[in-house]
Amino acid sequence: MTLRTVEDDDLPFLQRAYANPELRYPLGAPLLNQEELEEWLTDENADRFLVCLDGDRAGPGRPDDADDVHPIGLVTIEDADWRRPELVYWLVPEVHGDGYGREAVSLVIDYIFGTYETPAAGATVYEFNDASRGLLESLGFDEEGRIRKDRFVDGECVDSIVYGLLRENWTVRPRE
Repeated sequence: MTLRTVEDDDLPFLQRAYANPELRYPLGAPLLNQEELEEWLTDENADRFLVCLDGDRAGPGRPDDADDVHPIGLVTIEDADWRRPELVYWLVPEVHGDGYGREAVSLVIDYIFGTYETPAAGATVYEFNDASRGLLESLGFDEEGRIRKDRFVDGECVDSIVYGLLRENWTVRPRE
């Protein structure tokens, strides 16, 4: 698994992913048309990393052939230039439970604390998203609060849980 910056060529993958209700509902993401997605992609207040699986022929580093790379998700850092960086992440449902989320989010936390002079990083998840809550807790994030009836998701108002990770509580994780 590798991370790379998101390019214009990745828009079709992102558009298909965000149209998938299995991803859009847990993220609380609105359905975006092509123009809105392009505008979102050029937002300079966010760092975006495409999560990719390398094909069998891919060597170390960036593969030579785009056919050797299979995008499976996205990790975004929002608002790092003016407040505590907030993580937003997702993977396609086919790879849920395979450990790629933990690896990708760990790499991005390393990036945050290596790049930004911030004392903490955060993430917000819906109360019903047990997998995401478990991922954050396994990485050392603490629950910091609850926003009651925060969003209307799939027919009901749901709470959001706010998580935070202090710099001094993060240790660079060895890669498996």
